[in-house]
Amino acid sequence: MADPIKNKKLIPVKDRVIVKNMNFEEKRTKGGLILRSDNGTTTGVHPRWAQVYAKGHENKDEYNIGDWVLVEHGRWTRGIDFENEEDGTYTLRMVETESILLWSENEPYDMTMAPQ
Repeated sequence: MADPIKNKKLIPVKDRVIVKNMNFEEKRTKGGLILRSDNGTTTGVHPRWAQVYAKGHENKDEYNIGDWVLVEHGRWTRGIDFENEEDGTYTLRMVETESILLWSENEPYDMTMAPQ
């Protein structure tokens, strides 16, 4: 893994959105079952929730930094590792405004699946 970008400010251009906390990891159910990561498989083809890290200056959508957005499958960039003193290290991805399907002020219960 490459060294993370440290303590810089990232600003998306135009109406783009930078997100963090997009989940690609395995999960554990309340009963203790381990659900493997579905990233890169046909079952992994679904929208994913992510948290808004930054919005471009032309983005006039209602969601704010810190809100959660549901991003259309595959409409995100590869991630870059980012580190700051307050939050530690996390992965940031860029998405286009047109690929955001839903948004919520609260963290979704199941961040890997679209609402049923």
